[in-house]
Amino acid sequence: MRGHTAPHHSEREDTSTVDIYTFGPIAAVLDAAYSVVAGLQNALDPLTGGASAALAIVIITLALRMLLIPVGASQVRAEFTRRRLAPRLQELQKKYKKNPELLQKKMMELYTSEKASPIAGLLPALAQAPVLSVVYGLFILPTVNGHANGLLAESLFGAPLASSFTHLLTTGAIGPELLVYAALLLVIAAVAFTSRRVALAFNKPADDAAPAMARVNSVLSWLPFITVVFAALVPLAATVYLTVTTTWTLVERAILRRRYAPAA
Repeated sequence: MRGHTAPHHSEREDTSTVDIYTFGPIAAVLDAAYSVVAGLQNALDPLTGGASAALAIVIITLALRMLLIPVGASQVRAEFTRRRLAPRLQELQKKYKKNPELLQKKMMELYTSEKASPIAGLLPALAQAPVLSVVYGLFILPTVNGHANGLLAESLFGAPLASSFTHLLTTGAIGPELLVYAALLLVIAAVAFTSRRVALAFNKPADDAAPAMARVNSVLSWLPFITVVFAALVPLAATVYLTVTTTWTLVERAILRRRYAPAA
């Protein structure tokens, strides 16, 4: 990293995360990850100049998501399993709705006979959470293991990586740098919109499905838009990360669904 001091305005915003990130083992892992990003930025700096920090975030995020492709594949296979078993589970629920204990037994028998699990895809997703949390910490914390986070001292086309979209708006800093934030937020919004349409199409209930299930799917389909709000509140470094990871997720999920789709 260049010899800058990271801004401190976000310290108050991040107090809820201080305890976990200052815990010895986690702080050490975070510091090691910081060294990797710093080394990558320094390598890129002669070629990309002021954009080296943001580009390092993009590269690190892509590398991480590539390593997590098996997790995505597990989740997609679990989606198709749930989709395949849904009609039979619905029949069991109708048949044994007055006997919850027997219903549970019959459902487990179905999963066993199909060599499936009701929580398939969940455990791998939970396992990746600590990894993503450590990487995300690099993009929001003003200090890392006791030293300044030099990453947040950098900028992207004049927009400081340490400031959020809402922070600039509230301080009246209206200028060209806001275009950087706006462009990223528009990308995240477009990804969220596309993800919602894809989710509604993929999870479209059968004609005889309960209306409640359709309502649940409709409500859940709006969840991707929460990322847009969140991206406007966090430092620009984290917004860059969210832009890359949400776009990757959309594309990866589309490819994997085509890869693992049952034969017609």
